[in-house]
Amino acid sequence: MRSTIEIVDYYASHAPARVAVRSGSTAWTYRQLHDNAVAIARTLEREGARVLALAADNHVAWVAADLAAQIAGITLVPLPSYFSAEQTRQALRETGADGVLADGAFSRQLFRVGGESATTLSVTSELFLSRLPRERTELRLPLATAKVSYTAGTTGNPRGVCLAQPAMDSVAQSLWAATADLELAKHLCLLPLATLLENVAGVYAPLRNGAEIVLPGLREAGLAGPAGLDVRRLVECIAAHRPHSIILLPQTLAVLVAAIEAGAPRPDSLRFAAVGGARVPASLLERAERSGLPVYECYGLNECASVVALNTPAVRRAGSVGRVLSHASIRIDERSEIRVSGTALSRYVGDRDAAVEEVATGDVGRIDADGFLYVTGRRKSLFITSFGRKVSPDWVEAELTRSLPIAQAALFGESRPWNVAVIVPSGPHVAAREIQAAVDAVNSTLPDYARVLDWIRAEAPFTPENGLLTPNGRNRRAAVWSRYRGQVDACYCDSIAI
Repeated sequence: MRSTIEIVDYYASHAPARVAVRSGSTAWTYRQLHDNAVAIARTLEREGARVLALAADNHVAWVAADLAAQIAGITLVPLPSYFSAEQTRQALRETGADGVLADGAFSRQLFRVGGESATTLSVTSELFLSRLPRERTELRLPLATAKVSYTAGTTGNPRGVCLAQPAMDSVAQSLWAATADLELAKHLCLLPLATLLENVAGVYAPLRNGAEIVLPGLREAGLAGPAGLDVRRLVECIAAHRPHSIILLPQTLAVLVAAIEAGAPRPDSLRFAAVGGARVPASLLERAERSGLPVYECYGLNECASVVALNTPAVRRAGSVGRVLSHASIRIDERSEIRVSGTALSRYVGDRDAAVEEVATGDVGRIDADGFLYVTGRRKSLFITSFGRKVSPDWVEAELTRSLPIAQAALFGESRPWNVAVIVPSGPHVAAREIQAAVDAVNSTLPDYARVLDWIRAEAPFTPENGLLTPNGRNRRAAVWSRYRGQVDACYCDSIAI
């Protein structure tokens, strides 16, 4: 298997004039991408950088910096744009970063670490290197760590996953092999490149195909700012660039489908739209198919260097998250937990334990005889009712959100005689009777212990901004519980269990 750098070297020699990356009016060929990456690597080597954070908008320079770190043997720490100032400080401190590469937007707000301003050096016209005091190093990373990828997590303390470059390259190779027959010559990056899914599946995999990677700024893609997703910009961005492939989170897919249903043009250039990062309601996939979108669910984790299972047009099965890819091995343990080996993490930042060979995903599921993986819930989110029955809230929530009146749901019932859901309606004018009818319809398909016998109308949607949703679309269950605990408890006021 060739490394990502070897792939770029190959195309720089054999197809030097082919466009590799494009941002706005800037387009770099494979030769230019290679040469710019080498130039950045030489600068970083002269500066003596060993662990380097990267804080920048999606741009060709981001990709060049990523490749430069690989050339120079530098550990790269992409900083998500949603990080708070304290989370940024934590990441810099615990990884021992001795520098930050940032673009102008990030540089203007950058980063007072311990009250001291960093000195800066221009690396490219887009990126500036800010040197940080070496004495701030607290922990040593494993020697093989090429990248520290921060998980969104379900709490306020994201964890950094230490990844080796061969692990990420093996995922990219599997993705390339699984989609080679689609001839995906242009990929549009709609997620931040600090998101490992986009970094591996949206950059490393397309590079193996000699494809063109289009990198609009996040604002152009409709993903920037506190207001959340700008549907108009998203639709216009896809229409303008006419990509063959994109990667979507479930909530991004939901608004794109809704826009098409409301009359927006279907992006007819698309051949493959992968959706992952969180559980995707079956009803949303059905609506996407009716809208003419070639959407295929995938499954992976940062801890496994991204994707481990994928549906494709040629190999797909409804209800599954896809067939296990060639680089990965999956088993289901005695507790029905999904365990992955083949691209296991070195360890989390700060862990003193030895590298692990198998990742316990925390997800519950099964594999069929043909190698398709089904994810049915989260092991840690399981709760036990006062009648001793185990309930997977993810399963019930997914069933609820298949109903058009219900956009989001969070289920609670630990040590209680029945379950209560906090429900976000699909619009402000959805009546209570419509929600109740949807709940009744779902209950008719569920065993008695999993049914929703009462529900609360949420005050506002669950979003990353209000702390009730992770950036990749998972409920922050503890935060929802904290917000609505009083109302949930009130539903049980007449219960003999109180």
